[in-house]
Amino acid sequence: MSTVDKMLIKGIRSFDPENRHVITFFRPLTLIVGANGAGKTTIIECLKLSCAGDLPPNTRSGHSFIHDPKVSGETETKAQIKLRFRTPVGKDVVCIRSFQLTQRASKLEFKAIDCTLQTIDPITGEKVSLSYRCADMDREIPALMGVSKAILENVIFVHQDESTWPLQEPATLKKKFDDIFSATRYTKALEVIKKLHKEQALEIKTHKLKLENLQTLKDAAYELRRSIAQDQENAEAMKIQMHGLDKELQEVDAKIHHTETTLKDLRKLQEQIIIKTAERSTLFKEQQKQYEALSEENEDTDEELREWKTKFDQRIARLDIMIEKLKRENVDIETRIAFLKESIESYICDVSKLQVEAESQMSLKNERDSRVQELFAKLNLGQVVAPFSNEASSSLTSRIKRRLMDLEMDLQDKKEAIEVEIQAAWDSFVGAEHRCSNIEAQKRATAQMKGDVVDRIKRLEGERDLYEHQFSNIDLSRMDERERSMEAELERKSNQLSSKQFNSTINQMRTEIYSIGDKIKSLNREKDNLSADSEDRGKLSLKKSEFENLKKRCKKILDDHKDKIRGVLKGRLPSDKDLKKEMIQAFRATTMEFDDINSKSREAEKEVSALQIKIQEVNDNLSKYRKDMDARRQYIESKLQSLDQQSHVIESYQKVLDTAKEKRDVEKSKYNIADGMRQMFDPFERVARAHHICPCCERPFTAEEEDEFVKKQRVKAATTAEHMKVLAVETSTADSLFQQLDKLRMVYEEYVKIGKDTIPAAEKNLAELDEELEKKSQALDDILGVLAQVKGDKDAIESLIQPVETADRLYLETQALQREIDDLAYKLDITGQSIKSLEEIQSELSLLENSRERLQQDLGTLIDEERHMKDDISSIMLRHTVLKEEKVKVAGALDAAKKVEEELQSLLSKKGQFELEEKHLGEALGPASREKERLRRDHNDLKDRLTHEHEKQVKIQRSYQQDIDELDKFNSKIKEYYDLRKDEKLKELQEKRSQSQFELQSCGSRKQELLAELSKNEDLKRNQDQLRRSIDDNLNYRKTKAEVDALTREIESLEEEIMKIGGVSTFQNDMARFSQERERVLSEVNRCRGTLSVYESNISKHKIDLKQTQYKDIDKRYFDQLLQLKTMEMANKDLDRYHNALDKALMRFHTMKMEEINKIIKELWQQTYRGQDIDYIYIHSDAEAIGTTSYSYKVLMQTGFAELEMRGRCSAGQKVLASLIIRLALAETFCLNCGILALDEPTTNLDAPNTESLAAAILRIMEDRKGQENFQLIIITHDERFAQLIGQRQHAEKYYRVYKDELQHSIIEAQEIFD
Repeated sequence: MSTVDKMLIKGIRSFDPENRHVITFFRPLTLIVGANGAGKTTIIECLKLSCAGDLPPNTRSGHSFIHDPKVSGETETKAQIKLRFRTPVGKDVVCIRSFQLTQRASKLEFKAIDCTLQTIDPITGEKVSLSYRCADMDREIPALMGVSKAILENVIFVHQDESTWPLQEPATLKKKFDDIFSATRYTKALEVIKKLHKEQALEIKTHKLKLENLQTLKDAAYELRRSIAQDQENAEAMKIQMHGLDKELQEVDAKIHHTETTLKDLRKLQEQIIIKTAERSTLFKEQQKQYEALSEENEDTDEELREWKTKFDQRIARLDIMIEKLKRENVDIETRIAFLKESIESYICDVSKLQVEAESQMSLKNERDSRVQELFAKLNLGQVVAPFSNEASSSLTSRIKRRLMDLEMDLQDKKEAIEVEIQAAWDSFVGAEHRCSNIEAQKRATAQMKGDVVDRIKRLEGERDLYEHQFSNIDLSRMDERERSMEAELERKSNQLSSKQFNSTINQMRTEIYSIGDKIKSLNREKDNLSADSEDRGKLSLKKSEFENLKKRCKKILDDHKDKIRGVLKGRLPSDKDLKKEMIQAFRATTMEFDDINSKSREAEKEVSALQIKIQEVNDNLSKYRKDMDARRQYIESKLQSLDQQSHVIESYQKVLDTAKEKRDVEKSKYNIADGMRQMFDPFERVARAHHICPCCERPFTAEEEDEFVKKQRVKAATTAEHMKVLAVETSTADSLFQQLDKLRMVYEEYVKIGKDTIPAAEKNLAELDEELEKKSQALDDILGVLAQVKGDKDAIESLIQPVETADRLYLETQALQREIDDLAYKLDITGQSIKSLEEIQSELSLLENSRERLQQDLGTLIDEERHMKDDISSIMLRHTVLKEEKVKVAGALDAAKKVEEELQSLLSKKGQFELEEKHLGEALGPASREKERLRRDHNDLKDRLTHEHEKQVKIQRSYQQDIDELDKFNSKIKEYYDLRKDEKLKELQEKRSQSQFELQSCGSRKQELLAELSKNEDLKRNQDQLRRSIDDNLNYRKTKAEVDALTREIESLEEEIMKIGGVSTFQNDMARFSQERERVLSEVNRCRGTLSVYESNISKHKIDLKQTQYKDIDKRYFDQLLQLKTMEMANKDLDRYHNALDKALMRFHTMKMEEINKIIKELWQQTYRGQDIDYIYIHSDAEAIGTTSYSYKVLMQTGFAELEMRGRCSAGQKVLASLIIRLALAETFCLNCGILALDEPTTNLDAPNTESLAAAILRIMEDRKGQENFQLIIITHDERFAQLIGQRQHAEKYYRVYKDELQHSIIEAQEIFD
């Protein structure tokens, strides 16, 4: 079920637009109580507007619904309603509606500015907001709550002005019930179904016409398909006939082809005869030409001539072979000559190169010898004489290399010594840097811890300021005084209530009133029998009875308070006339005295508070001094323990400081001595290496002596460097220890100063302040005692003010009545009227009525006094409870503030300790940083100097090595020359060159001989060619003649073959006959083809007709149309059935719901209504016409056997009760998904019995729904008695009271439920 959880109201009607007012709705009961005009109904209006979107009635389009800007003095007011509710599926939804009312020049302008729904995304858990238009929002929220808008407006949230809608006009009642039953929607649905039924009937007729048209087209398409099939059969028969004609035509064509082939063969033979004849005439002409060209005709046979030609060819071939052989030999000799020339040139080139290399070899040897002499001089190896042999040169080079290796070893030793010295300096720097890093790390850690402490101090100071701000408005002594006065007042009121014995007195008075009423009834009956009466005498009697009554009441008030008045006025009891005046004077005097003493008590309290604050400050300072002293002591002792393990008490600080200073001085002295020795070794080595002499006695060194001296110096330097490294570490450690101990000196001095001066002075000041506080507190107690006594007198007088004023008013009224009685008595005495019997009856009746009236007034006064006293006691108890709760809260806040202050003081001491430690670390960081920079500079200077010296020696060594490398190159080149035996190669090449020149001359002479022999053979070959041409000419002539004879024979044979085949004319006649036959067959074929084309054209035409739009898919269209027609006919029948079924279902639903509603109404009426005139009520519904689902409604009441319409016949209370019961019944029936029901002033116009029975019915409903978790009942009432009847703890823990503050803004306040 849907429920509402919480609602925020801002700027609606009398709710303040600047503040947000939130109300939480409880389950099962939310009770809202308040006076008329406090703003209770506004809550129902906001609920209805949030859920249904409708403004309350008579709000002038929202202008009077928003807080008027003129009231707040603004030109614009923004209002907002925020409602959180839960849907039937358990989803939380927040509905936000914002409005704006603007004061224009001449009118107010209302506008809804925002409509938003907020939900929680179930997947991501994020808040999702959706903005809507107002109309969409009005549809969305009822759908989310699971009820219709009509239920929300007319059942759940009903405005007070519309609460009696069930008894309004019939048209209004019908509209309301139609909306609740949703009858309008279903009636429209029936109308729509009926309309659809008619429309589909028309469509069915249209579809039938379409189907008939498609049937016609379908028949036409069938005829076209049948014609196509018949034409296709005729075309197939024509094709068969054409196939037979094609075969006959092929046979004729074959005969024609055979005849043509034969004619072609005959023509080819004739052409061959012509060609052969032309060829023979050509050859014959060639034969004649060859015969004329013969020089002589040879008589030999052809075989003899060919044999001669063959031998002649052999001879010519032998000559050719000889000529070729001579040519080849000539080419070989020319090739050999060219090769020899190239060899000679190559030998000449190689010889020249080897001669150049020999000269270069001599220069290399000379340069090698000079370089050896220079190196011996540089390396102090003695004098040598050039030139050298290769073996001598190798020996000398070996001596130079050994010397160079000695120098390299010396240089390496020196490099190691340099590295040791540089490493010692670097280790000193690293140690100093490590000490600096440790100090910086300690400083950062201290700063971080200090930052954490500062942040915590800021948070605690904020909490402390918040507590101080809270305590600044709280006076504990005044709260104690108020509590004591409330307890005394409560005890006095309780005693006064118990002493009055109201119950017994009230019962006794009621008994007297009933007996007097019986007497009055009997006297009235007697009085009615009398026919005459005197008006003046009656007035006189009434006035006298009223006079006696007032006099008795005044006397009773004075008798009740006589003792208190005497106590207040010091034993005096003034007359009735002066009583009020003297009481007012006494009250004024007591008030002035109370104000004077109260101001003095406040001044005394301020002085005591100021002294307490000073004492607290001194105590805080004293605690702070002690904590500072302890912090410094702990800091110094912790530092001593970390620096000197043997001494860790603060008293040994001075001794440890002196010891550290002495140790530092000793270590510095040792380091300076070692540093002086190290600086002496380096110059000795440089002098020995540079000048080859002893640095002390200047004696020359040999190479071995120089090396030995340098090694000894380096060993001593390395030993000294190691020793200096150890001394540097010890010196740095001692200096660091002294510096850290020296930084503690200021802390130690502050520690001594706090212990000897600051703390004793603070203790002395504290003792003086305690003594003064004791005196001021005693004076304050005396003043408070007097103030309590004066306040008691003031309260006593104040409690007598109202009775005295009442007595004075009654006294004045008795005086006025006495004057009227005197006037009436004087008038009666003049007229002389006297009817004793009537006067006696009237007098007795008046006395009895006056007695009854007096008793009734006294009873009402007594009841009012009892109620007022109980209300006073309840108010005092409530204020006393609130005061106790405030005291508990203040006590808790004081404890919390005390804990915060203690923690703050602890953190402040830690902060001071951290600041002190940070300060000392900062002071220690400076010398350590300077020491680190000094050691860095010393290391860099030493490294640069030693590196420069080493690089200088390396350069010298590198130059020696370069000389050795060049010497090795010279030796390798010389060795390579001899290893390759290039001198021997030179001699060998010179010999080969001479031999090649001799062979070249021999080849030249042989070439001349070969050329002469070749010329001789070529001449002989030319003579043999002339003879050969004569033989060839005879052979060619004879060949041509033979060919002419062969062609003559071929021509004759071809002519004989033509005669055998036949004549050409015969075959030409056959050809003409076959052609005529072919033309006949072709004409028959063409006729068949024409007929076939006609058939095919008809087929294509019919197919084109079938492809027209009207015939396209005609079968499918016809089937679809038929299917659609049948479907629509079936659907139309279904619509008819649906209409009948829905109509019957609506009638059945309406009947069932009305029976259920009337059953609930009858039960609730019989349980609630306490009158006897109406047995029960129910809602009567009639169909407006036969066969329709539209109903008219009216509320009837059953009185005995009569049924009467309730509208116009019931009282206002019966109307309210009937409307309320009908709403309860509708909620029970229709609100299945929404268990909310809001009742606004349900007891309007109800008497006490009906109010109690309504409360009992509501309690029964809540008891029946207690198992339903989401049931919510919201009741708004001004009737405290009704609220007490239903506001029980088993249904709610709290209730809400709505009231207006001094600015007339509505306030919602939660209070504890009634006991």
